[in-house]
Amino acid sequence: MLDLTYETPKPKMISGAKHDWELVIGMEVHAQVSTNAKLFSGASTQFGAEPNNNVAFVDAGMPGMLPVINEECVAQAVRTGLGLKADINLFSAFDRKNYFYPDLPQGYQISQLYHPIVGEGEVLVELGDGTARTVRIERIHLEQDAGKSIHDMDPNMSFVDLNRTGVALMEIVSRPDIRGPEEAAAYIVKLRQIMRYLGTCDGNMQNGNLRADVNVSICRPGQYEKYMETQDFSHLGTRCEIKNMNSMRFIQQAIMIEAERQIRIVEGGGTVDQETRLYDPDKNETRSMRSKEEAHDYRYFPDPDLLPLEIEQDWVDDIASSLPELPDAKKSRFISDFGLSDYDASVLTADVPNAVYFEEAAKLAGDGKMAANWVINELFGRLNREEHSITESPVTPAQLAGIIKLIKSDAISGKIGKDLFEIVYTEGGDPEKIVEERGMKQVTDTGAIEVALDEIIAANPAQVEKAQVNPKLAGWFVGQVMKAMGGKANPKAVNELVAQKLGL
Repeated sequence: MLDLTYETPKPKMISGAKHDWELVIGMEVHAQVSTNAKLFSGASTQFGAEPNNNVAFVDAGMPGMLPVINEECVAQAVRTGLGLKADINLFSAFDRKNYFYPDLPQGYQISQLYHPIVGEGEVLVELGDGTARTVRIERIHLEQDAGKSIHDMDPNMSFVDLNRTGVALMEIVSRPDIRGPEEAAAYIVKLRQIMRYLGTCDGNMQNGNLRADVNVSICRPGQYEKYMETQDFSHLGTRCEIKNMNSMRFIQQAIMIEAERQIRIVEGGGTVDQETRLYDPDKNETRSMRSKEEAHDYRYFPDPDLLPLEIEQDWVDDIASSLPELPDAKKSRFISDFGLSDYDASVLTADVPNAVYFEEAAKLAGDGKMAANWVINELFGRLNREEHSITESPVTPAQLAGIIKLIKSDAISGKIGKDLFEIVYTEGGDPEKIVEERGMKQVTDTGAIEVALDEIIAANPAQVEKAQVNPKLAGWFVGQVMKAMGGKANPKAVNELVAQKLGL
């Protein structure tokens, strides 16, 4: 079981000039659906293609071109909903959201306002202090992405790349349940982890495949509890939306800067305007982008080119039956099956490849705790220094398990094991053969160890007297024996002989 306390953590408290304030945060996460084709066309979704190469007539808004739904996009949205323990709506429909952007050729976005594909769900967010809480999901709907305007290629004009136009997005809308910047980042991390396990979004924030609009408001202590009792938003302050955040660090910084701005306004006697803002990390400030639109400002209406989407429960059940083991379940299993600590299990289940590598190594080695120690400390440490991922590891799970088994059988010591790991990492090869061919086997012959120890004792009578007065100094003799035998002596045997010879 997870070693977590399921309670509502204390909210982030901010001291203003006059009062204490609490943060209230809701998030709208835009996750690019992992599919080969776009939501309503067969154009490729490949990242990094030459500008305007991945564009079909539908994406370009050419007259007479009709959208055709990509079934896999629907299936991916359903998988995501199931992974978030959400309701799957067997009836959903697409609407036109009307607004003009130069990189949205149709002049409208096809989205889902009134009848989303996924209803209410939840995400369990684990915090650094060992507590966990549930963030409620309001809905997930499918919609098209817009293209990209490029302003830095010419001083007099802008360019437009339509490769992203029409790419399928899942907009995951949370309730205002998040109470601090650290919790906001933890929520994004968990959401990203779940979708990567499901294979529904790769979560690459650098490429814009996962980005968030962060709604921030402030309230006096006690007001949030009244909102939770009544679900009446009037108990919360006016929210401002910070648009298109794609960095965990910037999300946390922007939340605090925006909260402090709102506190200054309210304590100064002013009123916070509901608006959309942008975060400038260079100046560490948020600035107004536009007044916050409501649904009626976009003149939503049902898309006349697309019939309502009706799916069958049997199809949803088939998808549910094929879902992989999700992070929380895998973490619990690693703790129970391999005896791992909560921290080690969290590290090893952070990404699917990490978990797969560890589990294979642990099963082959026959020791989960020891495998976790070697994977986290030795392998991850080396890969991180070289900025490589686990998929680029030159050491296979079988090779790592081989090193662990040699240590467990006392064929080599832990120190020799680290030397062996270095050889396997840089040169490859079978660990057992390397130990045989290079004479790295641990010396367990107490006779040979005794000969070396006797020589050291005879040469250091003063040190013997000190060790007999203060047994802690006996470690000096252990170190000298290990040095004399090239680190190959069995440490346990050396310690026992030192204690025996010195009469400790």
